[in-house]
Amino acid sequence: MSVDELFTSLTQELLEELTEDKRVERKPPGIHARALGDYFSMWANTPPDGGLVVVGIEDDGKCSGLSALGPNRLNELERCGHGFAPDARFESKRMRVTNSEGSEDLLLVIRVFYRTDKVVRTVGGDAFTRVGDQKRRLRDEELRLLEIDKGQIDFELEPSQQKFPDDFDLELIHEFAQSVRTKKGLDQSHSDLEILQQRRLGCDQRAFAPNVACELLFAKDPVSRFPGCKVRFFRFDGEEERTGEKFNAVKDIVLEGPVPKPILQAEVVLDSQLRTFTRLGPDGKFYTGPEYPKPVWYEAIVNACVHRSYALRNMVIFVKMFDDRLVIESPGGLPPLVTPENIYDVHHPRNPRLMDAMYYLDFVKAANEGTRRMRDLMSQERLPRPEFNQKELEHPVLRVILRNNIKQRKVWIDSDAAPTVGAAMADTLTQNQRRAINFVAEHGEISVSQLQRLINKSWPTAKRVLVELQSRGVIVQKKRRTLDRDPQARYVLAAKKQK
Repeated sequence: MSVDELFTSLTQELLEELTEDKRVERKPPGIHARALGDYFSMWANTPPDGGLVVVGIEDDGKCSGLSALGPNRLNELERCGHGFAPDARFESKRMRVTNSEGSEDLLLVIRVFYRTDKVVRTVGGDAFTRVGDQKRRLRDEELRLLEIDKGQIDFELEPSQQKFPDDFDLELIHEFAQSVRTKKGLDQSHSDLEILQQRRLGCDQRAFAPNVACELLFAKDPVSRFPGCKVRFFRFDGEEERTGEKFNAVKDIVLEGPVPKPILQAEVVLDSQLRTFTRLGPDGKFYTGPEYPKPVWYEAIVNACVHRSYALRNMVIFVKMFDDRLVIESPGGLPPLVTPENIYDVHHPRNPRLMDAMYYLDFVKAANEGTRRMRDLMSQERLPRPEFNQKELEHPVLRVILRNNIKQRKVWIDSDAAPTVGAAMADTLTQNQRRAINFVAEHGEISVSQLQRLINKSWPTAKRVLVELQSRGVIVQKKRRTLDRDPQARYVLAAKKQK
């Protein structure tokens, strides 16, 4: 049930079934009004819906009720939000119950609304939020980040500390300005600097003064002031990320520069790492599909670069490729008002000026349809829909997960191998033979020992798989000429050998 549904239909029976969670906080009748003010701040700062405070319930769930307090004390509790968290927005009601002694009593139920436009502090200057079932005081850095997300501080408009024009890519600025002129029907009399000012990327203070949004978009070296303005790509061997001596990354590539450039670099890297697969359709023809549709993973990377929190200056975007999934992690979590449940319907960019500029650079459509397109394209390729979840670490991190349905893909043939295998043969291959062919298509060659580890069978069994594929003309042995029998021999696709 949502917070509003709980507030509207809360009964004693329902209350007894509930525990403290991300919607409900229970407080005993003896709580001081000032202490209760902390919870007004907490729910007002907890997206997306705030929460309920139920006064008159002990921590162990025992219903003590409030009748013994008297009317003056009860009125004081009802008014405490105004006195101790004046920016909180709330409503309250008294609920009739039977207390633990069997007598008629009442509880105070307070509905505190999440404020999208302001961080709510107590009169003591503190601010709180909800993490799981606990109240947590926000540190100064967290307060600033929340004020940025809620629009109290316009981070993008803060002045850049880079020198203009020396520290900026004027060619990229001209490309942007020319696109603005074209899309808005402007003539060439509008200079590049006028275009930047028009799109709120700086202001004229006798000389052009770029802001943070302009710096992130066009500075030659934004990493000098925003060390996390980069994308780090990992490809891991297997389906998990190991650490220490067992760290299993086989690729580690750092992509950096003004925001458009890591996106373009990531496109090249992902294109080189992802495969397409081919399966035999019911009509006897091959059907080819990507490991993940390109528009889906490209949209995920663009979104990470455009919507991340750049106020978290040192945190980078990670793109992690596993055998069974692709994970994109971006700092700052979901923008305000956006949740994993409403992400297909709610559009609330964290960096609106950055997004506006990326629209003119043709990276985004800014039409609130990107995530829906991701979902629909994954469905068309018979892949699971994208997963969106938020990790609550020291700072929240948004994770977008694309799964490739690897169990299904094991029966497919890598598209590089399809011409060699042929339609007639593809339908007769065993799973172990398919896995051997896919490994060769991806890595160029395979040994008996490699196949043994891949299919978890004995060495002789792996050898028989390769010998059978060799007898059928799919692969050929590439052995050293001086040895008649070579235990280190490698096998390659027959088509590759012929080249």
